[in-house]
Amino acid sequence: MQESNLRPLLALPFALLLAQLITGCSGMPENSSDPESVTGLDRCPSSPNCVSSAEDAGDSHYIDPISIDGDPDRAWQALQDLLAEDGSFEIVSANERYLRAVATTRILRFKDDVEFLLNRESGEIGMRSASRVGYSDLGKNRSRIEDIRQRMIDADVAVEA
Repeated sequence: MQESNLRPLLALPFALLLAQLITGCSGMPENSSDPESVTGLDRCPSSPNCVSSAEDAGDSHYIDPISIDGDPDRAWQALQDLLAEDGSFEIVSANERYLRAVATTRILRFKDDVEFLLNRESGEIGMRSASRVGYSDLGKNRSRIEDIRQRMIDADVAVEA
């Protein structure tokens, strides 16, 4: 076969893989309407493209909440400032205890839903990050949330869990 005849055959596996990654949908969380009515973070779907501190600790979707160091209101403001300054996040709604943002991936521009829920009594910020489309996120949601946690620690408003 000539090289020009091989190109479509070589592109087929890549196209199938890409189609598999972006088909399906984890869906938006149920608490997408009014932030005032949010009482907890939704659990993740069975697909691996989501992490949440609302999951059971042994679940593969589980991620530790942010442990606040000091004043919860100071930590909450620091989180909002951090997200507002980061060009990959758009804060969609926020109040004194709940924040919803949309994160956009750099290369393929996928939109992921990110949520935070402040629990002043426990000194923690619960987190959830979920892809809107696809089955696998190649670990992007977990790495995004861990990066936010580290930036909060670096800002002296959070501690290692």
